[in-house]
Amino acid sequence: MLFTEYPKCSTCQKAKKWLEEHNITYTDRHIVEDNPTYEELKEWQSRSGLPLKKFFNTSGLLYKNMQLKDKLPNMTEEEQLRLLATDGMLVKRPFVVDGDLVLTGFREAEWKEKLI
Repeated sequence: MLFTEYPKCSTCQKAKKWLEEHNITYTDRHIVEDNPTYEELKEWQSRSGLPLKKFFNTSGLLYKNMQLKDKLPNMTEEEQLRLLATDGMLVKRPFVVDGDLVLTGFREAEWKEKLI
């Protein structure tokens, strides 16, 4: 399982602690130092069945500074994926990929249902 995080993010820290408490092994990946590529994002979004908007860190400063709330609806999925691949701070975190399972953000009930 791949666990993609920003170590300073408090939600990521909670998620990591939760994984460790449940003895779930994972490979850790720093979302800024090793940003997901366009190809990875495209594949993960396809596997997840989630709308692309769920992959954006909508509460992040970069998202707000770039005024993406207004711009995304006018962008194609291709353009959105390419934009996500430019900066890890745009990507929702924590981010888990395990086979066909893709989770964006940390919602304990969902993680419990899908990972345990």
